[in-house]
Amino acid sequence: MYKRILLKLSGEALEGKRSFGIDPDALKDIAYELIEISRKGVEIGIVVGGGNIFRGLRCGEYGFDRVVADYMGMLATVINCLALSQVIRSLGMKARVMSALEIKGVTEPFTKDLAIDCLSNKQILLFAYGTGNPFFTTDTAAVLRALEINAEILLKGTKVEGVYSRDPMKDENAVFFESLDYNTFLKNRLGVLDLTAVSLAMAYNLPIIVFNMQKKGNLIKIIDEEKVGTIIKGE
Repeated sequence: MYKRILLKLSGEALEGKRSFGIDPDALKDIAYELIEISRKGVEIGIVVGGGNIFRGLRCGEYGFDRVVADYMGMLATVINCLALSQVIRSLGMKARVMSALEIKGVTEPFTKDLAIDCLSNKQILLFAYGTGNPFFTTDTAAVLRALEINAEILLKGTKVEGVYSRDPMKDENAVFFESLDYNTFLKNRLGVLDLTAVSLAMAYNLPIIVFNMQKKGNLIKIIDEEKVGTIIKGE
């Protein structure tokens, strides 16, 4: 069993059956799974995307400056982290939100030592506002935080089963991969994960599992060492 993990949730994971925003049922489903694996003794750090509210990469549609759009997207992650932390707390588990941007009275500023101390005390820790810099995705922020807290693995929860040769939502002939090495993923630009994030994970040999978070129980199965999704690691 893993002792410490970093879970990367896409903003879309919080949408549930909605097309925008936050679905309270989806929040509860995620929170229940997080609490269950926490009670198994796993320390959990979480990075949440903001795509269910605003995605910086869509700046061209609005005519926004990319830097400003990325800041908007990072602010959306703060909303998502606050929402998920509140549900976790309402279900009886301690949760804290740390942010790359200090927002007094709302979140705590991120520091490595405090984060590790919180995790060691069995608090579920949510990391908001990405890396704090434009042009970097929350995937890259997830790898960065995973390395900072000494997580054993990065789990990327999405709405597809794992990594495919092409987008399975658009191509029914897309081939599913059970496992990949970093170089193959990068060479073929397989999507689902940001290439910068995978390059950083490769540099420090951080394994990544990409899986479908919308299927109830998948996260628990991974913790119980069942085969779920696609694992990306060294050769």
